[in-house]
Amino acid sequence: MSDWVRVCRLDEMEVEDVLSIEHGGKLIAVYRLEDGVYATDGHCTHEVQDLSDGFVIDNIIECPLHGGQFDIVTGKALTPPVCVDLATYEVKVEDGEIFVGI
Repeated sequence: MSDWVRVCRLDEMEVEDVLSIEHGGKLIAVYRLEDGVYATDGHCTHEVQDLSDGFVIDNIIECPLHGGQFDIVTGKALTPPVCVDLATYEVKVEDGEIFVGI
């Protein structure tokens, strides 16, 4: 059963924006893409780097530290040096508000 955590209003994020939230000691990255809103672990799996400082292009987040890339929708590690996938989280938008299921 998910604990739904409010992130922000949908209109507070532009397409290809990423922001991070912390909940229960866990950093989570929240992304707004053309086709919806997604959430993954907020730290790169290669080194502890906040992915909200990275670059979003289409459905890919690039870590700002070493340039490793992940698929935002699936969490799959796409390019070296990353080789461990990101966990993903359920997201819902209700009444213009973004919630992440943790």
